[in-house]
Amino acid sequence: MNSGPVLVIDVAHPPRPPSTVEQDLDDALAAVRHSGSHRILKIVHGYGSSGVGGSTRTVVLNWLYRQRTRVKAVIEGPAYGVLDPETAELRRAVGQFPDPDLDRVNPGVTIVWVK
Repeated sequence: MNSGPVLVIDVAHPPRPPSTVEQDLDDALAAVRHSGSHRILKIVHGYGSSGVGGSTRTVVLNWLYRQRTRVKAVIEGPAYGVLDPETAELRRAVGQFPDPDLDRVNPGVTIVWVK
């Protein structure tokens, strides 16, 4: 699903080392920032089998912290819903678009609104 304002990147499948995940994220962020149509980076990082979040999710969240000056908002999957103020603002600003994870309370995704 890479249509409209959203670029989706799956860094969870297949599992890969943190350095590869970070490089893939760097490339995806650059693609969104230089795109005329994409404004949102949807990262599928999975949640891990431990029940407390996987290591790839931690790599993604740490990477996002380092990229905080390049993003307008980070919305973690459990908060991504129509009643969340940041989600509502994002969808007002970039337009409504179909997203199967909206209101699904999915801890395996993170939505990034890119500046």
